[in-house]
Amino acid sequence: MILKLSLANCQTMMMTMKNKPKLGSGTRFKQLTNKLAKRGVKNPKALAAYIGRKKYGKTKFQQLAAKGKR
Repeated sequence: MILKLSLANCQTMMMTMKNKPKLGSGTRFKQLTNKLAKRGVKNPKALAAYIGRKKYGKTKFQQLAAKGKR
């Protein structure tokens, strides 16, 4: 299956990739917790941590958490 992307779609995808904060800075985690809190989640930090562990794995997420605390 070949994906056909228009030039505009490719440009918007590249812009969103460039505008993301650096991984391990903690700002992505804060953005996600704020987004989850707006949706009415009871414990947004716990849910964000759960999502991060599922996405990056246990060891990688622990390394990112330690890096974000500094």
